[in-house]
Amino acid sequence: MLFNSIEFAIFLPVVFLIYWFIVNKNLQLQNIFLLAASYFFYGWWDYRFLVLILFSSIVDFFLAKKIAAESRNSQRKALLFLSLFLNLGFLFYFKYYNFFLDSFVQSFTAFGHSFDAQRLDIILPVGISFYTFQTLSYSIDVYRRKLEPAKDLVSFLAYVSFFPQLVAGPIERAVNLLPQFYRKRTFNYFQATDGLRQILWGLFKKMVIADNCSTYVIHIFDDYGVYSASTTLLGCVLFAIQIYCDFSGYSDVAIGTARLFGFDLKRNFAFPYFSRDIAEFWRRWHISLSTWFRDYLYIPLGGSQGSLGKKVRNIFIIFIVSGFWHGANWTYITWGALNAVFFLPLLLLSKNRSYLGVVAEGRTLPNFTELIQMLTTFAITCLAWVFFRASSVEKALGIIGQLPNKTLFILPQSFNDTNLPLYAVSIALLFTVEWIQRNSEHGLNFADPEYLKPLKRLFCIFLALFIIYYSGEQQQFTYFQF
Repeated sequence: MLFNSIEFAIFLPVVFLIYWFIVNKNLQLQNIFLLAASYFFYGWWDYRFLVLILFSSIVDFFLAKKIAAESRNSQRKALLFLSLFLNLGFLFYFKYYNFFLDSFVQSFTAFGHSFDAQRLDIILPVGISFYTFQTLSYSIDVYRRKLEPAKDLVSFLAYVSFFPQLVAGPIERAVNLLPQFYRKRTFNYFQATDGLRQILWGLFKKMVIADNCSTYVIHIFDDYGVYSASTTLLGCVLFAIQIYCDFSGYSDVAIGTARLFGFDLKRNFAFPYFSRDIAEFWRRWHISLSTWFRDYLYIPLGGSQGSLGKKVRNIFIIFIVSGFWHGANWTYITWGALNAVFFLPLLLLSKNRSYLGVVAEGRTLPNFTELIQMLTTFAITCLAWVFFRASSVEKALGIIGQLPNKTLFILPQSFNDTNLPLYAVSIALLFTVEWIQRNSEHGLNFADPEYLKPLKRLFCIFLALFIIYYSGEQQQFTYFQF
């Protein structure tokens, strides 16, 4: 079920009304209802995969209890290994089996040998990378004794399958989300209205900006050879905007929806295109995944401690694994490696934590140095995004190789879309609002004086009308494929 669909527009208010007006007297009943609603939401795509998420959740629930109760380290490690093996095994089978098989066959062929292998005709379960990492962090935290095992099965199943963030995150930690299922939840008007505004902002980013950018991006990336360098460059920039609006839009709707039900989810984006270097960008982009890899992979490997060789190794491992998490394609691995190359000089010069605050703090506009830093960071992220979007490394190199061309200085093609000026206005509106709100949790997180409230309401109505009239062709969220 898509957030930007008629089905969800019916599903959400129905669930909301039952949750607050029928099952609100009993916490256990609320959790059971949320679990049922979440399974219905997930099963809307393919009910067969409900068996997978249910099995994975039940196994981790009981293994974690055994890990917590066990005093022998060898047994605790064995139980943790079993949890990791089962979860990563499912992920490997559904997501990576064919990739490794194809890579093996191609390697064999490169040495002049023929090798026939049967690919698996399997569908990738929606959201498997997200809920797998969510259950993995739970098992690891219980093993590290940072978390007590779940009190009851219903709460744990609801934590794993909580529908707002089930399919594309944020990747929640049990230490944050699970205790919220134990506490009585009461309706909070201010929390709910802020959640509605965040949903509105997320839908604006997805339906108006991301889906309309997608139309141009598809044309340009599929047939880049027939377009001018300026058109190709425009396609690269539009994809950077598309992927941000698509994924952060999903996160906004997810976080806002959770707030309607009295839950607080982890912030996943903090206006990353206002970053002054690539290290700051990665602290602001897909925060739940970046911090997951930091806590469960990078730090256990030694982090930024140790010899120069270990520092370099750890940076490349975390970025390449992050790329591979996104998809079974060499393009994602290359994207991850390229980001490691961008990040490494900052780490080696101990400048990777130079910018921890908000850019232009206390000022209306950035100074010249900050502007150049933001534009440079945006440019190199656009370069890396080419590999993320292209269907092959060869195509990505072809797109980049086309840019140094005299046609870079002519006007890009418009594809005869009369609404193009409106889309340009919507992108300008996006960055203007987010710049003004860069100290806030999201674009419409208003905390201004009372007399400005009518103006803010009018702006929200304007956004809603903009969404209705200028939405692009409905598309699923990009991160569903991961």
